[in-house]
Amino acid sequence: MNRLVLPIAAMTAVVVASNVLVQYPINDWLTWGALTYPFAFLITDLTNRAAGAPAARRVVTIGFLIAVVMSAFLATPRIAAASGAAFLTAQLLDVYLFDRLRNVGKWWTAPLLSSSVGSALDTAVFFAGAFAFTAVPWVTLGLGDYAVKLGLALLMLIPFRLAIRTVLAKPA
Repeated sequence: MNRLVLPIAAMTAVVVASNVLVQYPINDWLTWGALTYPFAFLITDLTNRAAGAPAARRVVTIGFLIAVVMSAFLATPRIAAASGAAFLTAQLLDVYLFDRLRNVGKWWTAPLLSSSVGSALDTAVFFAGAFAFTAVPWVTLGLGDYAVKLGLALLMLIPFRLAIRTVLAKPA
């Protein structure tokens, strides 16, 4: 469990920061939260690759519990609830897909596909839950958010590869 303290802390920080930042639009297509949340998929995928799916599920579950409680105080309750639902479903789907794809194709197949599919689910659940039936242009924000998540999923392959090479090169 000690080896999961850092990923749990990082996951909590990313989710809480994203829940606060999503309340601040950059324009009609994007919020500041779109720039931070994709790091959650990087944390999940790194944990999954280095420690396995059960450890990644623990990071998701514990990070979820802490982040939802903190977000309820730092963001609106509706955003905290939508974030919790989106985060838990999307991250658990990411863990499942990554685990199934870990030995399929190239090294980048599992992190890119699992993050892309998980991000689509996360975006749909979060933006509908947080902003449907409000004046917020949630559909355009969701589309912009997803586009950024896809772009960042590609960019996150660089730190993913570097981190995995470093972690897996160390003797256990």
